[in-house]
Amino acid sequence: QVQLVESGGGLVQAGESLRLSCEASGRTFTNYAMGWFRQAPGKEREFVSAISWSGSSTKYADSVKGRFTISRDNAKNTAYLQMNSLKPEDTAVYYCGARRVVGDWAYIGAYDYWGQGTQVTVSS
Repeated sequence: QVQLVESGGGLVQAGESLRLSCEASGRTFTNYAMGWFRQAPGKEREFVSAISWSGSSTKYADSVKGRFTISRDNAKNTAYLQMNSLKPEDTAVYYCGARRVVGDWAYIGAYDYWGQGTQVTVSS
C-alpha cells in the first residue's frame, strides 16, 4: 500500500502561483511514477501532469504547458506541482496518483493509488 497526502491548495487570484505537494508513505517511492489530475465541479477527472520515477521524464496537458512544472524529491518521498499564472479555469480539486505500470501517463485507470485531493480556487 502507498498512502498519498496532498497539500498546498488554497484561494488565489488570477495570475498568482501555488505549489502543491504530494507526500507518499508506505512502499518504496521510487517504484512509482507520479501524476497530478484535477476535477472541477460537474466534470470528469482530467490529467494535468506526470513524472517518471527518476524525474527524468515529464508530461503535461496542453492546458497547463508552460505554466505548471512537476518535480519530485525522492529523498523526501514527495512530488510537487508548481502552478504559475493561474487562471480561473484551473479551479478544481487536485489529486496526486502513483503508478507502477509504464504506459500512457494520462490514463487514469493505470494509477494504483490516490490521495484525498486538495482544493485550488482561482478568482478572476
